[in-house]
Amino acid sequence: MGTHFRPYEPDQDLLFPPSPRDWLPDGHLAYFVSDTVDALDLEPFYRRYRGSGRRASPHEPRMLLKVLIYGYCSGVFSSRKIARGLEDSVAFRYLAGGNNPSHRTICRFRQEHLADFQGLFVQVVRIAREVGLIQLGTVAVDGSKVKANASKHKAMSYERMQKEEKRLRKEIRRLTNRASQVDAEEDALFGPDFRGDEIPAELERRQDRLQKIREAKARLEARQREEDEASGRSPDDGGSGGRGSKRRPFGRPEDRKQDNFTDPDSRIMGSPKKGFEQAYNAQVGVDGKRQLIVSNGVGNNAADVGELLGQVDQVKSNLGGHPQRALADAGYKSEDNFRGLEERGIRGYVALGKGESAPPSQVSPEQEATGRMARRLRSKGGRSMYKKRKHVVEPAFGWIKQVLGFRSFSVRSLPKAQGEWSLVCLATNLRRLNGMMRWA
Repeated sequence: MGTHFRPYEPDQDLLFPPSPRDWLPDGHLAYFVSDTVDALDLEPFYRRYRGSGRRASPHEPRMLLKVLIYGYCSGVFSSRKIARGLEDSVAFRYLAGGNNPSHRTICRFRQEHLADFQGLFVQVVRIAREVGLIQLGTVAVDGSKVKANASKHKAMSYERMQKEEKRLRKEIRRLTNRASQVDAEEDALFGPDFRGDEIPAELERRQDRLQKIREAKARLEARQREEDEASGRSPDDGGSGGRGSKRRPFGRPEDRKQDNFTDPDSRIMGSPKKGFEQAYNAQVGVDGKRQLIVSNGVGNNAADVGELLGQVDQVKSNLGGHPQRALADAGYKSEDNFRGLEERGIRGYVALGKGESAPPSQVSPEQEATGRMARRLRSKGGRSMYKKRKHVVEPAFGWIKQVLGFRSFSVRSLPKAQGEWSLVCLATNLRRLNGMMRWA
């Protein structure tokens, strides 16, 4: 007796099911994203359409937002890949509700609302707090380098900028003189109407490059002046930089300092696995109960030390109160940070070295807050509390970089990178919340 297979007629015309939800299993992430967006205050996303007098009907912002957030939740960050998913992915098609926006529309929507994603992140965190998933007992802070949308090969040091500027000025003078000579010769041979485009085009390329180098030099010098003023220096405090002078002149960057032509806000930063790359320093604060991200930030300083107090203050701004305890590795240690935590009523557990604590001989008597931190970490309870740090905060970067696959920003400039990082943290939280809670 022959085997009977289930019917298979791929070319048979089918009637769609009565509800698009029949295409996806119960509990699918797309349902949770849709229900969450419907529950949020989306006024900033509709503001620009009010009173505009547009004749053409734009796409519904709520639909675009659902599609974009689900893309990040499922590890699809490219607007072109999201647009492709609207054609061949059931989840994307369900969220789009029969719409098919182009990749340009999706990309433009993301660019226009980068500053608004932090507000959505805060709303979701507050909802999680209301349902008891966040308690603010313990928050762990950590940072990770995320590649910028720029190549480190497009960066140039201040020393090389000076050399290139001199070389290009000489080349431009030579080409200008040569162009004038060729023009005179051709005018004599062919008349004044001959164009002779070859040398001017070459000259234009060098002038453009010279202009970019001058702009990069100006940015480096402006940053150095700000750093010098912050450290208490002034233009008339010496340091002429003449022969025999060891002090760097005010506002003059060190020769090794670099600026990137593609994304000037990004910096060269070290990565344990990839060496040095053009990157940003992305920060998160993670709640100890359910490992949900409760604060986030992006900086262009490779050091973490200046980020700790900003993260715990953002927790208060987002959720109405500081955490009871803050955990962080040795990258955040400083007397100012320890004093800041004490002033905020937060019990800190911040490593002073590779281990949980530092030997008493390494703590200066003047650093009273550091001494108190060292004694706390040497206690049995302090060691036990600090050991929770890696189990609380480090998985968040694992989910972002390994599960979502987000390892590089798709936008340029620090404010835009902050907006995209807020969207990434929002997507990470939604993936975590799906299964923890259900909307009524």
